[in-house]
Amino acid sequence: MDRMTNTTVDTPLAALLTNKRRVSALKALGVLTVADALTYYPFRVTDPVPVRALAEARFGEKMACAVDVRALRVTPMNARRGYRLEVLVDDAPTAASRAMQPRTAALVFFSHRKSYVDWMASRLRAGLQLVISGDPSTFNDRLQFTHPDILTVAPAEPPAAEPQLAFGEPAVQPQPRLRYDVDSVAQGLARATRPRPVYHANSRISSEHIHETIDQVLRLLAGEDPFAASPVTADSAQFGEQFALGEAARARLAEQIPDVLPESVRTAKHLMHRAQAFCAIHEPQSVADFKRAIETMRYEEAFVCQCALLMARGRAAASNAYACADVQLRDGYIERLPFALTNGQREVIDAIGTDMGRAHPMQRLLQGEVGSGKTVVAVAAMLQAVGSGHQAVLVAPTQVLAEQHFHSISESVGGRVPVHLLTGGMKLAARRKVLAVAASGEPCIVVATHAAFSKSFQAPNLALAVIDEQHRFGVEQREALRAKSERDPHLLVMTATPIPRTAAMTWFGDLDISWLTELPGGRKPIRTFVIPEADAHMMADMFWHIRRRIDEGERAYIICPRIEPDEAGDEPAGEPDTPELLDDAALGESAEPRPPLHAVVEIAERLQSLPQFRGVRLCTLTGRDDDAAKARIMADFESGATPVMVATTVVEVGVDVPQASCITIFDADRYGLSQLHQLRGRVGRGGTDSWAFLVSRAEPGTVAQERLEVIAGSLDGAEIASRDLELRGAGDVLGDAQSGGKSSLKLLRVVQDARMIADARASAQELLAHDPDLAGHVQLAGAVLDFTRGNEQYLTSN
Repeated sequence: MDRMTNTTVDTPLAALLTNKRRVSALKALGVLTVADALTYYPFRVTDPVPVRALAEARFGEKMACAVDVRALRVTPMNARRGYRLEVLVDDAPTAASRAMQPRTAALVFFSHRKSYVDWMASRLRAGLQLVISGDPSTFNDRLQFTHPDILTVAPAEPPAAEPQLAFGEPAVQPQPRLRYDVDSVAQGLARATRPRPVYHANSRISSEHIHETIDQVLRLLAGEDPFAASPVTADSAQFGEQFALGEAARARLAEQIPDVLPESVRTAKHLMHRAQAFCAIHEPQSVADFKRAIETMRYEEAFVCQCALLMARGRAAASNAYACADVQLRDGYIERLPFALTNGQREVIDAIGTDMGRAHPMQRLLQGEVGSGKTVVAVAAMLQAVGSGHQAVLVAPTQVLAEQHFHSISESVGGRVPVHLLTGGMKLAARRKVLAVAASGEPCIVVATHAAFSKSFQAPNLALAVIDEQHRFGVEQREALRAKSERDPHLLVMTATPIPRTAAMTWFGDLDISWLTELPGGRKPIRTFVIPEADAHMMADMFWHIRRRIDEGERAYIICPRIEPDEAGDEPAGEPDTPELLDDAALGESAEPRPPLHAVVEIAERLQSLPQFRGVRLCTLTGRDDDAAKARIMADFESGATPVMVATTVVEVGVDVPQASCITIFDADRYGLSQLHQLRGRVGRGGTDSWAFLVSRAEPGTVAQERLEVIAGSLDGAEIASRDLELRGAGDVLGDAQSGGKSSLKLLRVVQDARMIADARASAQELLAHDPDLAGHVQLAGAVLDFTRGNEQYLTSN
């Protein structure tokens, strides 16, 4: 009884379920609480089940039928351990209503646990009416249903009492009192034939058991006994007849699952109450009900997301920043560049200059193709901050990239501005020296890794923070930079990962967005080829081509998803450079088991044995190498001492070697398009011809093969990202945040729901104009707070 009265959406499932195996299996799916269970949405619903007489049964097609129990018996199984319950039934009532001859059938239940068979037998007795639903088959020339779903129908009149002996003893042992699932055949058929939700399951728990668990927690939330049938009321259908809730139970369910959307928004959009939507999703009366409920929850996600982004923008606009109006140092840098800026670079620099000249913090996302010149734009912005008497910090995701930025920026500013490097791998004395300079407020540029987020880094005069490759950082880290200065710094976020404009509006709604679409002069398009690994001739030609480019003084990357071949399972190593590989659902069906992923150690040994690389020194680079080793390996690669680098995706972001002209990516069919596009951008940076080879084991005609054809046929990052979303979903393009951290966005689709997102944004703006702090909308305010906390990576991923 306590469970029924004390259950809330925050209650752990471990406190409700007695089956600890099921609790463990659900935990593996990320379902730990009642709220997790309610938002573990089915990915589809089954078609309605047709009602048929037994004579109309079609093998392989599920059917529903009303039957009468004739007899039942429990017997041990001979061939194996366990027990068998066989129930003999006929369909006289159903057959008569369809003007057909009645037939008999056997309902068969097996289990190695006698307790289960006894429990199932205790629900039944001769003369009882049932509604069954299942797949018909034959055994020994008799119609049979194996483990069908059954609903017991309450008799119109209670069974007659057993005759009594003179001394008051019963003539026979009394039958246990039966609990009935439904009150009538019509009600039973309505339940048996309606659509059933289908959930993503695994080897430890089935979709049916997931559904059963959600059924139980909904009943508990409503204060009902999950194992007892409840009286049906005329209007209970709005919450799903499965739960057959009375008025008090429905009121309790609405109280336990309050609406997040404001009543005015829900009414205007013709959406369901939140409690009603959950019932319609997990126990739909019809496919139309299911779709309407999914649409309700999808709109709720869009609305909460947009409220969070608009409120973040509002908070930023209300804070103070250093106004940086002096552009003399910036313009001098631009004049000394050995090349002319593209029109796009010039426009973005001007827009940033205008923003930084104001006393409110700039918040701008700079989206640009690999090699489109984002770093030049960032340096110009940082020089504007330093020229105005303030400090600027550029935060890079890796030490390799931070060191490259430090050297290139130091060289480009020619000693006119102090440039300092701050990384976690520095010696203590050098690190303290940089921290002291930053804390003094001296105008300078600091190039840093995650060390910039440490408590020891303080920059009271910080006017500009540039974050390179935003998908490597979360909101909390971005906010941490704001606490380093006496005022909020201007913020410039850069990413080369292709994001469709609709996606950018969704995930970066708190930032102004600029796009760099032109490549600087001299950059040649990268030629991309898909190489089937099974084609030995093409593989050999590819390696000979790489050898010819090396002999011309160029460099080549060979990319593998794993470090060592003996890493357990088919997962990449859990290293900082672990790629975000596609799961089986995204890869589609495969006729054969998927081969193990290639590894750096394995491929390096293989290449050394090939005639194409005889006399060529190879190097390897992975996330396991320490900072000193990485610096040495990169130096040897750039100098040509080791012109072929076999690496993991540690080179994905920002590694800039102008002589690199070839990149070969093994297991390319296992990557998302956005990551392939990023990796491809490592070559062709010195104006030479360049090639990308995507080595694949994808089967012809599969989605994986189609994905590779997309990237082979396009260099347009936005187009690639849109196709990636269509083929795979939002995960990869948005940093696969759902695999790296829990996200409350489970239904919203970036491309398909662009119109809904725009509508939700307009509604959110209207609401916030009247209630900027959501003081009058407590549930929505809580949802926005949960969203912000739970989506730190998701809000700003990629």
